[in-house]
Amino acid sequence: MATLRFDIEKVNGIANFNLWKVRMTAILVQKGLKNVVTGKKPADTNQLEWEQLDEKALSIIQLCLTNNV
Repeated sequence: MATLRFDIEKVNGIANFNLWKVRMTAILVQKGLKNVVTGKKPADTNQLEWEQLDEKALSIIQLCLTNNV
């Protein structure tokens, strides 16, 4: 399976947040994590799996922020 790599400008409070949000959502969709952000937990996902998915989504978002945000 090929690894997909996405470059996204880190949000810094000055850059276009709306564009960053669209791109971040697209990345989360590609990683299968959009439901975590929207809070739509699938019925077949147990609490531990959900918490692990939440941590993955959080880490992706945090890595796309500058240090001062």
